[in-house]
Amino acid sequence: MARIGKRLKKAYEGVDSEALVALEQAVSMIKARATAKFDETIEIAMNLNIDPRKADQALRGVVSLPNGTGKTLRVGVFARGAKAEEAKAAGADVVGAEDLMEIVQGGKIEFDRCIATPDMMAIVGRLGKVLGPRGLMPNPKLGTVTTDVAAAVAAAKGGQVQFRAEKAGIVHAGIGKASFSEEALLENVKAFVGAINRNKPTGVKGVYIKKVSLSSTMGPGVKLELGSVASL
Repeated sequence: MARIGKRLKKAYEGVDSEALVALEQAVSMIKARATAKFDETIEIAMNLNIDPRKADQALRGVVSLPNGTGKTLRVGVFARGAKAEEAKAAGADVVGAEDLMEIVQGGKIEFDRCIATPDMMAIVGRLGKVLGPRGLMPNPKLGTVTTDVAAAVAAAKGGQVQFRAEKAGIVHAGIGKASFSEEALLENVKAFVGAINRNKPTGVKGVYIKKVSLSSTMGPGVKLELGSVASL
């Protein structure tokens, strides 16, 4: 604990928590401060001028990061027959139908993303209380209820990120690792922010993006100049 405290103290030295920094400079600063012995995750947090409780201000979607997330995602697929075989061939970690439902009901969830063919939703629907709170419930709008399970598995494994605004209008996600090059992180940030901009809810009035910050797992956050991300 003492070592972690010293590392955090060093990372925060000379940091102005209120300073606004251009995107390119912010990425450089975040990488320089990610000095932990493990490969820290780089995260983005966006404070949006929305109230997700209102239907015309809800925000949810997916975006494929051009350079992936650096995280190995475990994918579970509910499918039968040929579709189950397609999922396995595409690299799904867990594939099944009623048997997989029973495993999940028993409290064993060995996947970070859940995909299902449409005919499986009657089964998956019984798992709503288990999968829903974990954000794992398959959804057609997110491409996780589909007949093209191979493409869905490939997208999940290839760096596709799901996003959803929380009650306070905050969206956050991991957009890479500290070991990524600055160029790769910049491309991922631009892809993520671009997706948020493209999915702007119809009910938004006034300024859409209020604040944006980048941070690493063990490092301080850096606030971005809105002008460097507003038009992405």
